[in-house]
Amino acid sequence: MLSRRKVIATGAAAATATLAMPYIARGAGKTIEMRLSHAANPIHPGHIAAVEFKKELEKRLPGRVNVKIFPNRQLGTDKQNLEAAIAGTNQLAGCSGILYPLVTGRPGLDAFQLPFLIKDYDHFSKLATSSVSQKILDDLLPAGLIGLQVTDIGQRHFLSVKSPVTKLADFTGLKTRIVPVPLHKAIWNAVGVSPVGLAYGEVYGALQTKVIDAVEINVSSMLGENLWEVGKHFTLTGHYPWHNVIAMNRKFFESQEKKVQEAIREAGQASTAATLAYTKKQDHDGRDQLKKKGVKIYNLSELDGMKKKVEPLVAKWSKRSPLIGEFVKLAQS
Repeated sequence: MLSRRKVIATGAAAATATLAMPYIARGAGKTIEMRLSHAANPIHPGHIAAVEFKKELEKRLPGRVNVKIFPNRQLGTDKQNLEAAIAGTNQLAGCSGILYPLVTGRPGLDAFQLPFLIKDYDHFSKLATSSVSQKILDDLLPAGLIGLQVTDIGQRHFLSVKSPVTKLADFTGLKTRIVPVPLHKAIWNAVGVSPVGLAYGEVYGALQTKVIDAVEINVSSMLGENLWEVGKHFTLTGHYPWHNVIAMNRKFFESQEKKVQEAIREAGQASTAATLAYTKKQDHDGRDQLKKKGVKIYNLSELDGMKKKVEPLVAKWSKRSPLIGEFVKLAQS
């Protein structure tokens, strides 16, 4: 038989355990509907980031929230999805981190793609979960966004169509697709290619028709966009990660009760590790898949020379924002 003292003690213990757990919201109420749009296909880490966020959020808000994911450019390009989240047309967007400075004017996220600054996936993980990274995400607030997650969706390498790139001189003059943002223009001009700004969805056709000679790309995009069909020379350079950021419309976020806001932020952080693990595995396992599809994989014999060509850009970009400078200092430490 339970005594009153035992009931009180049991209840107190349960309450203590509940407080120690991540926030889980329960109770009746209207389901909170959210649309999360992105441009990646279902095997791409960008989609996995969205799926992991959805899973973590719905775990914390059981029965309270319904996150609908729209992948594969269903609702627009990377840039269009980001603009929709800022406008509030969609509640959430997942898109390339390099586009945030371009669209919002907030430069901090450039830090993640400074050439050869981030060494590998483990290094990225430490930086992405640091207080400096959180400051960079919080800096999106004036642009009308709540930054929730930043993750690596694949280290970038170099794909060429006509012939392999194995030394620095092989880069010279190659018409190479880049995202037309100032940082990428500066990096690839320094390397010596002829940069061509082109939308992500146009890369396959441009390689196939020889409009471009090459593209700097990751393994996930090689597989997801079937670029292995039109490009057979893949050079491992790992020049920078391709960071993906999930962000929420600020007004929508602030319209939610405090406990829901806490759950949203927790879900963003909690979804990072699983996404990174998927990305890392796909990058390394995917190289074997590419080989089986006839892609030849090379190492760049003068990788140190490539690093020296772009090294001045790290110091130059560090001066553009105190947040970038702080991030660089942490990365180099």
